[in-house]
Amino acid sequence: MLTPLPETIWNLTHTDFQVLLDSGTLKRRNNTIYFYAPSFAYYHTKHFSSSTKTFSSISLTGNSCALNCKHCGGKILQTMHSAPSPEDLFKLGVKLKSEGTQGVLISGGCLPDGSVPLDAFADVLGRLKHELNLTVFVHTGLIYANTALLLKNAGIDAALIDVLGSNATMQQTLNLKYTTDDCAKSLKVLNQAKLNVMPHVTVGLNRGKLDGEHRALQIIQENCQPSAIVLIAFMPLPNTEMYRSPAPHPLDIAKVAATARQMFPDIPVVLGCMRPKGKLRAETDVLVIKAGVDGLAFPSEETITYAKNMGYQIVFSPYCCAQIHLDSSRT
Repeated sequence: MLTPLPETIWNLTHTDFQVLLDSGTLKRRNNTIYFYAPSFAYYHTKHFSSSTKTFSSISLTGNSCALNCKHCGGKILQTMHSAPSPEDLFKLGVKLKSEGTQGVLISGGCLPDGSVPLDAFADVLGRLKHELNLTVFVHTGLIYANTALLLKNAGIDAALIDVLGSNATMQQTLNLKYTTDDCAKSLKVLNQAKLNVMPHVTVGLNRGKLDGEHRALQIIQENCQPSAIVLIAFMPLPNTEMYRSPAPHPLDIAKVAATARQMFPDIPVVLGCMRPKGKLRAETDVLVIKAGVDGLAFPSEETITYAKNMGYQIVFSPYCCAQIHLDSSRT
């Protein structure tokens, strides 16, 4: 049986897509699966336990975000170290390095235009990289050419950016008065700066429903040469406007994964840390492995057992899943 085209996969019913997954005909890049467990959250299984220090996340805006997105409301920022000034960032970097940190994810809340205020921090990002020898991943938000060049000159390891394929979801969920064209422009400037670009596609950001995820993958394909594709999924967070909204169906997450795998056959595809927990996670993880992903963050116990039983080579890492573009190039 030939692997269906991405458009065919996208249009399958849940029943037919499940049959496709179970058929084992969806292609993989190789026989290795990478499991990531950064220090963002406590993680322990009989197979691997996360470090509390190896990889840390930092917000450049503290808990502040001008967008106050309906799915987040700044809650995710509260889980990060805060470094609201360049001086604070370097001091924090020195402290984390002394405690055993090897890499950092630099993020923060957005300004009204959807960007993260990175320009003033660019010199310090270079110092984190070159003086402290840290791996530096930067979540950019929408970005302009001058900022992309600053990040390139700083020598960051990768630029992470959320890409949406639905104007309605951008405007209604993210409270962002921009369009998917602005995502495309941001990808172009990151690509032109010759950065390692890690586009993130969130499944179910329209209150758990699919809405533009396929188009988001097409926008990536049309506007940059990604180093990896990172998929994440809407997870209802307490005390946010969308807490009562349903999480996306595991088969919908797997459908996006399968579509990404076929659209980017030579690029690593990984399922990131932001996705529903509990029973949904265990079900989702096995499905996305069947769909062909190269890695997952914080895999369930059931997922690890499934991967081992299927004969995959397993590699555990205490890094952020964006590390997959480096890890997969070594195998």
